[in-house]
Amino acid sequence: MSAAPTSDFLREARERGFVHQITDAEALDARLRAGPVSAYIGFDCTADSLHVGHLLSIMLLRLFQRTGHRPVVLIGGGTTKVGDPSGKDETRQLLTEAEIEANKAGIRRSFDPFLDFGPGGALMLDNAAWLDSLLYIPFLRDIGRHFSVNRMLTMDSVRLRLERDQALTFLEFNYMLLQSYDFLELYRRHGVILQMGGSDQWGNIVMGADLVRRMEGAEAFGLTTPLITTASGAKMGKTAAGAVWLNPDRLSPYDYWQFWRNADDADVGRFLALFTDLPMAEVRRLAALRGAEVNEAKKLLATEATALLHGRAAAELAAETARRTFEEGVAAETLPTIAAALPAPVVDLLAAARLVASKGEARRLVRQGGVRLNDVPVAEETRAVTPDDLRGGVAKLSVGRKRHILVRPAG
Repeated sequence: MSAAPTSDFLREARERGFVHQITDAEALDARLRAGPVSAYIGFDCTADSLHVGHLLSIMLLRLFQRTGHRPVVLIGGGTTKVGDPSGKDETRQLLTEAEIEANKAGIRRSFDPFLDFGPGGALMLDNAAWLDSLLYIPFLRDIGRHFSVNRMLTMDSVRLRLERDQALTFLEFNYMLLQSYDFLELYRRHGVILQMGGSDQWGNIVMGADLVRRMEGAEAFGLTTPLITTASGAKMGKTAAGAVWLNPDRLSPYDYWQFWRNADDADVGRFLALFTDLPMAEVRRLAALRGAEVNEAKKLLATEATALLHGRAAAELAAETARRTFEEGVAAETLPTIAAALPAPVVDLLAAARLVASKGEARRLVRQGGVRLNDVPVAEETRAVTPDDLRGGVAKLSVGRKRHILVRPAG
C-alpha cells in the first residue's frame, strides 16, 4: 500500500515484521478501521504438537486478537487426509484416522497459552465438520467450476513440484480447492473475511478469496507472513536435535528457553519483535545493544518467549537454572531429567533426551569432543553412564556448552 496503514492491527503487524503480501492492503486497512473483523489461519494435523515454525502464525493471531479482532484457528482434520503440497518436494505420508485424531488433540493444546477462547473470544474449528460430508459430484459442480486448471498450474505449490519432476498426485492437486472451500465455509458460518498464512500459502489464499467473491459477492482478503530464517540461513525452529516443539511433553521449558537464548546476535531484534509482546520502543532499544550487552537482550528474549508459552514462573525458573548452570558451574536440580536403567550408553541417552537428532549424530559429537559427562569429555563412543557416575543421585550429560540433561537411575 502506498500510505502507512492506520488500523491498529496492520500498523503494528507491519512494524513488527509480520507482513509479506496483502491482496488489497488499502481496502483491508479500511475494513479493519470500521470495526472488528474475523480472520483465520489453518493448521494441519501432521504431528501431535506444533513447533516454533508455526509460532509466527500463532503470534499473528495473538496480535489480531490484541488489536480488537477475532482470530479463528482452523484445525485441518479434513485437509490432513489430503496433504498440502505447498513447499514440499514429495507427497506427504498419509495418516490414519486414529493418527489424525491423536494429533488433533495434541496440537489444540499449543494454542491455549497464546489466545483467549472465552466467550466472544477466539474460535477453534475443525474443517472435518464440512469436508468429511462433501459429496464429490456436487462439490465439483458447485466449487470446481470456479477453478481454472491453467491458473492452478501457475501456483508455486504446483509449479515448483512439476518443474522438479516430482510427482504431484491428483489427491494433492485437490488441496487448493479444499482450502478455498474452507474460506467459503468460514465466511458463511462465521463471517470470516480474512485468511492469513505463510508466504508459501499465497496462491491458495488468493484462490480462496476469489471463491468467496465469486460465490457470495463479498469482499475477502488475504495476508501472508514472510519466510523466517535465522541469520545463518537455517529454517526457523529446526536445530541439530530436531524440531523445537511447543508442547511441554515434547520439549521442556528449560530447553525451549535455551533455544531462544542461543539465537544469533543478528536475530535478536527481529525475534523480539515477532515472538514477544514487548513494546516496539523497548525492542528497538534492545536491538541496538552491542558487545556483551547483547547477551542480556538474548536472556530477555528467552524469558519473554518462554513466559508466553509456559508461564512466567516456568520462564524465570529456566532462566535461574541456566544462570546457576553456566555462571556458577553447578548441576542445577531443575535441569531436564531422564530416568534410565544403568548402565546406559551415552549415545542412547542423548538421543532419548532429544539433545541430538540421532545416535549417529551423538557418536559424531563424541568423536569431535563435543559431549561431556559430569563436565569431563567423553572419549569413547561406547561409553556408558554407570552408577559410579552418579553425583548426588544424578549424572550430568552435556552437548556443547549450553545443552544439558540430568540422568537419574530408573526405579
